[in-house]
Parts: sequence; structure tokens; C-alpha cells
Amino acid sequence: MAFIVSFIVLLLIHCSSAAASAFVNESKVAGVRIVPAVIAFGDSIIDPGNNNDIDGTLIKSNFAPYGVDFPNHISTGRFSNGRVVGDIIASRLGVKEYLPKYVNNDLEPEELLTGVSFASGGTGFDPMTPKLQNVFSMDDQIGFFHDYVDKLYTIAEEDRVRDMIAKSLFLVCVGNDDISNTYYGSPFRFLEYDIDSYVDFMIENAVQFVEKLVSNGARRIGFVGLPPVGCLPSQRTLAGGFFRKCDSKRNKAAQLYNSRISRALEKIKNRHPGLKVLFMSIYDQMMDIIDNPDKYGFEETKKGCCGSGLIEVTLLCSRVVTTELCDDTSKYMFWDSFHPTERGYHAIMDDMLDRHIHDLDN
Repeated sequence: MAFIVSFIVLLLIHCSSAAASAFVNESKVAGVRIVPAVIAFGDSIIDPGNNNDIDGTLIKSNFAPYGVDFPNHISTGRFSNGRVVGDIIASRLGVKEYLPKYVNNDLEPEELLTGVSFASGGTGFDPMTPKLQNVFSMDDQIGFFHDYVDKLYTIAEEDRVRDMIAKSLFLVCVGNDDISNTYYGSPFRFLEYDIDSYVDFMIENAVQFVEKLVSNGARRIGFVGLPPVGCLPSQRTLAGGFFRKCDSKRNKAAQLYNSRISRALEKIKNRHPGLKVLFMSIYDQMMDIIDNPDKYGFEETKKGCCGSGLIEVTLLCSRVVTTELCDDTSKYMFWDSFHPTERGYHAIMDDMLDRHIHDLDN
């Protein structure tokens, strides 16, 4: 019975924890953009609401208290109290303040030309992950991108569209659900693979996805690594024992993945002259924030702001289930049991910016 309850809870949990990104233009002070658009693929870290209209999925956040710190307190479908990583990156790059969802969104030409997000909370590189969550797969997102490009050709000259795609930042952030939900949260892959071979399976699919982006014109790709998955509040609750310690198995899986995918991405870059692929590691930075909250101005890094902070996420973090919120979201690293607060994302990004601010131009 305990396994069934945990499994149901895990199916409610979606993607990715703090994988904040790293491309900020140092010349932004002078008002110059180094990318014309940000085009995002992945999971809930950069899903601004693409899951809103998927019938049958529980992986949604278009209800209060999500968005409590978003302009006008609107619950847009972003899995946080405010902005998510795609918004923050687009803003820091001088592109626009909010990276909009693409699915079922009637966007103006300028919005299309400056980028969108195809991301779907709860998805993964493992094809089984989006099936378990009933969300858009990474192949679905490639299909949305093809549709998006067709729209671009109706509003701009062909040369401009090709140049825009070649110079845009393609942001990829996905993988947390594969480990936390599909592998450790269900019996399917756990019985089929050991963690070593499962990580290789994830990487095989990740490489195929990146190659698809390249074949579709991408020349600047930012690939976000996995955080310490075992230290997310929900994973502490489910696998950390009585004292809710970080789960070492999940963390080791994330570290193994990060090590192998970074090498795989380097090989892709070497196969395609002129291609820029930046692997953005966030693991150590997040661990430092979690272990040293005072250093970053946080008071709580082991629980989420919503409800008890132990397990609430998606529907469990709704006004129907709980009306409890922390007094000050800026003091919390995590908004719910799986996703950072907007300030949590910024804390991760500060380090990312320091390490990658020059990489996009070089």
C-alpha cells in the first residue's frame, strides 16, 4: 500500500528542479542583444503553460497559489510562484521579459520572432516518462518547432528566418522526471535497467534530440545538467528516511548523468564545425545553496513554501488541498516540493552567469 501511495504521488510530481540557465549578455548594459530569440525545450523548469490544455494530465499549475508573485498574481501554468527559467534568461539576454508558451497561444509576430517555449512539465528523454504523465514528449516538442518555423516563414523573409534560427539560443532542460519518477518512482524501468544502463539510455535519447535540433538549424545550444535530485524536498520525503536526508542514490544517478552527457555533448560539438553547445552544470551550485542557506539569504532549503513543504506539488499545492503558504517566498529556496521559487532560480543563475557570460560570443 505504501508503494502505491508513493507511486501515485510521484506521478503527480513533474519536472525538474532548478536548472537555471546561463546565458546573459555582458553587453546588455549597452542595450545590445547577442541572440535574437530564446527557443526552449524541456520540462516544468521552462514550461510557461503548455500543459494547461492537455486533457487527462495531472501535471498542471494553472491555479492558485501558483503565480502568487507573478504580475497580477496570475496562475499562468508556470510551476513556481513567479517567473521560471525561460523568462529569466530571455529577460537577462535583453530579448523580452517573459518567454511565452507556444501551444494554443495566438502570438503576435514580434512574440514569435523573439522566441517561445515548447516545454512540457513532466516530460523526459525516456519516451516512457511523458506517457506515464500524459504530457508532451520531446518528439512532440520537435513537431511544435516545425510548426513554429512554418509560421515564421509567413511573417518574415526566408533569409531572416534562417539567420534568426542560426543565431538564437536553443535551451534544453529535461531529465529530472526520468530519474525521480520513471526510474525510482515506478517499477517499469527499475526492473529493466540498473541505474548505470538507464543513464546510458537517457543519454542516447538526449544525443538524438540534440542532433535533431542541429539538423533543424540550431547553432547555439544551452544544455542544462541535472541538479542534486535526491535533495529535492519531495525526494527527501519519499526516500530520505525519518530525518529526510538527501537520497544518495538519486544524487549519484544525477552525477553520473552529468558526467556522461557533458562528454557526449562535446562529441556532438566536434562533429559539427561552428556549433556551440554549452553544458551548464548546476549540481554543485545547488548543493552549496542547500547546505549553506545563510550565504544566499535563504532560511529554508529543505522544504517548499506551499503547504507542509514536504510533498505538495501540482494538485497537492492548490487552494483546494491547502491554503498554507510560507510568509516570505524570498526566504525559501523551493516553492513546492519539486520546483524552486523565482528567487531560487536567480540564486542558481548568478553562478551560471559568472561561468558562462562570455561563452556565447566566443
